[in-house]
Amino acid sequence: MPNQRVLVFAYYFPPMGLSGVQRVSKFMKYLPDSGWQPHVITTGPTAYYAHDESLLTELEGRDIEIYRTEGKDPNSLLKDKGTVKMPREFVRKFLRKVSDTFFIPDNKQGWARQALALGRQLVTEHEFEAIFVSGPPFSAMMAAATLSKETGIPLVVDYRDLWFGNQFHFYPTLWHSTKHQQLERDVLSVASRVTVTNRRIKEHLVARYNFLRSDEVAIIPHGYDPDDFTGASPLPRNDAAFRLTYAGIFYDVVSPIPFFKAVRKVVTENPNINLDLQFVGLLRDEYKKVAKKYRIDSLITDHGYCEHRDSVRHLLSSDALWMMVGKTRNADTISSAKLYEYMASRKPLLVSVPEGTLRKDAQRYGAAWITDPDDVDAIATSIVEMYTAWKQGKLPKPNEDVIASHNRAHLTELLAKQFGMSARVI
Repeated sequence: MPNQRVLVFAYYFPPMGLSGVQRVSKFMKYLPDSGWQPHVITTGPTAYYAHDESLLTELEGRDIEIYRTEGKDPNSLLKDKGTVKMPREFVRKFLRKVSDTFFIPDNKQGWARQALALGRQLVTEHEFEAIFVSGPPFSAMMAAATLSKETGIPLVVDYRDLWFGNQFHFYPTLWHSTKHQQLERDVLSVASRVTVTNRRIKEHLVARYNFLRSDEVAIIPHGYDPDDFTGASPLPRNDAAFRLTYAGIFYDVVSPIPFFKAVRKVVTENPNINLDLQFVGLLRDEYKKVAKKYRIDSLITDHGYCEHRDSVRHLLSSDALWMMVGKTRNADTISSAKLYEYMASRKPLLVSVPEGTLRKDAQRYGAAWITDPDDVDAIATSIVEMYTAWKQGKLPKPNEDVIASHNRAHLTELLAKQFGMSARVI
C-alpha cells in the first residue's frame, strides 16, 4: 500500500543549520517509516547564520519530495550572501524590535505567500491526507491554515515555541498584542490537531482558547536522532584536562557571561583545577572579548559552526556538557532541543536554567548539576563538584529510560498518529 501524503510548510529546513531546523527535518526523515510521504514546501537559497549540507544529504533516498520557493523576506533578499555573520547582540535585538513592529506575525510573510501559492498548485496535482506546519515562523501557520480552510484537508499545527507570549517577541502596542492573539485564534480554529514540545505550552493554549480541547493537543518533545550517534566516534584527545563543552549559539537571554564569571571564580580559588572549555557553534567576538576580560580566554577553544555529525563527535569527546537559558517572559515554556541531544551523549550535564520544562527534564535525566542561569556561585560550585567527581571516577550515570523516550524515530511515530487521527477519508 503506498504511503499517505502530507503537505508540509517548513521555512526552516536543510541546508539551513542549527537546532531549530532539526525537529522538522528529522520528522521528515522518519515519517516514511510510519506510512507517510512528506511533500515539503520550503525556502530557496537564503542568507542564514549557518548552513549544513549534511542534514540535507541524510534525507536523500527517503520517500520525500522537496519544493523550494523564494519569498521576499530579508533573508531571501540577501541570498547571495550565503552564510552571514550574526550581528552584535544589541544590533540583533534592535533589528528584531523593528521587525516585530512592522511585520505581523513575522518577517517571513513574503515567503509564506509564495508557499501558499505553491501549495494551491500542489493540491491540484496530488491527493493529500493532511497538512503539517511547524512554527515559528507563524506566518507559515497562517498560510497552511488558509490552504486547509480552502481545501478541507485537515491541518496539524506544531508549536516549537509559544506564538502569543513568545519569550523573545516584542509587542510595541496593545494593538500588536491583540492582533497576534487574533491571528493565532484564527489558525487554531482551523487546526484538527495541535502538537507542542512541552506541557507548559499546551497549558497556555488550552487556557487561552476555550474552543481548544485538551485531547486535541499532543505533547511531542524535542529529541535526538539515534543515527547521529550510532558509529560516531569521539574526537581524539591527548590532554589531561576536564573538558566542558557548549554546542550552539548565544542570543537574547542565552548568554555565556554568568558561566564565564563562574569559571573565573573557579580558577581563582582552585588554581590546580585543569579546565578545557570547548565551544561548538557561534561564539561571537563580543563574547570572546568578555572571556579575555575575565582572563579565561586561554581555557577556551572555539571551533565555530560545524556540520551536525562533527558537533556530535565533539559532544562525545567531552567529559561533561553545559547549557543555559536565561530568565525571561514565559521561560517555563522554553524547550531547547540542545538538552535532548546532550542526553543522547550520556554525558554529565551542567544545566543553568530557570524553573520550567528544561529544569524538570534535566532532573529526570539524573546525571545533571542544575542551577539558576544567573547564579554565578552555584555554577562555580557545580563545576568544582563535577571536576572532583571526574577525578575520582565517580561521575553519575543518566537514566536510560529518559534518554530512550526522546528518540526521534519514536517521536515521529507519535506525530504520524496525529496525522492518522486527523486525516480525511478519500
